[in-house]
Amino acid sequence: MTGTGYACLAALAFLAAFLWERRRTRRLLRRLDRMLDEAARGDFQEERFDETLLSNLETKLAHYLSASAVSARNLQGERDKIKSLIADISHQTKTPIANVLLYTQLLDEQAPENCRAYTAALGEQARKLQSLIDALVKTSRLEAGVLVLHPRPGPLGPMLEEAVNQFAPKAAEKGLDLRLEPTGAEAVFDPKWTAEAVCNLIDNAIKYTPSGSVAVSARTYELFARVDVEDTGPGVPEEELGKLFQRFYRGGAASQAEGVGVGLYLVRQIAQGQGGYVKAFSRPGKGAKFSLFLPRN
Repeated sequence: MTGTGYACLAALAFLAAFLWERRRTRRLLRRLDRMLDEAARGDFQEERFDETLLSNLETKLAHYLSASAVSARNLQGERDKIKSLIADISHQTKTPIANVLLYTQLLDEQAPENCRAYTAALGEQARKLQSLIDALVKTSRLEAGVLVLHPRPGPLGPMLEEAVNQFAPKAAEKGLDLRLEPTGAEAVFDPKWTAEAVCNLIDNAIKYTPSGSVAVSARTYELFARVDVEDTGPGVPEEELGKLFQRFYRGGAASQAEGVGVGLYLVRQIAQGQGGYVKAFSRPGKGAKFSLFLPRN
């Protein structure tokens, strides 16, 4: 056989080896891809592999995916337990608190005049406990991933109008001018939970504003829509601004007002849960402005 013939045979052998190796690599990649798909679906099951180097890689990946699947199942189990616990707490506390409020009202109707202050204090504390439990249940659901927000595109105006109308009587009772500036702003948001956040901001503004006004407005930017709730109250000291959204935090001016220090924390959780954020701006004696930023896309 000539040199040319040997060269041709060598080339063919090399080509055959290359094609076989390429086929084996493609088969391995398809197998790994299938394993990842099964892991993503949650139905991955480990198989037996030989002891080649590439198969050893498959085995390590299989062990990792098996451990991940177990971790995911354990995490889901823990979430289910937390969900059940939160539901039990919410259900089991509603009736006792409702009964306390009912009996407090009955006592107040029958108590002598000099005891009315005690029944009023008892009722106030019961309502505060009810508000605290409601807020903690909501925040716990958000933190544990039990409650999932469902943002969707829509106008902000109708939601803001409903929130303002809800607090109009409370503002009128204090002699405050609560107003909503007309807006055509739109965003991607969960209507129910964003309304909860806006209501908390309006409630706070009314609570800490002794006189003047509370203004609600919304405007759009390139990436975000911004909802502002601005009051003419005493404002917030600069050193407290960074702490306002911590759970149970209450500033010096809030010590004598109703509330448990969970409302603004819940606002932050709701904002972050749908890709937004919340900021506070204030100068002592010049009022405060809370801005809720919501994504537009």
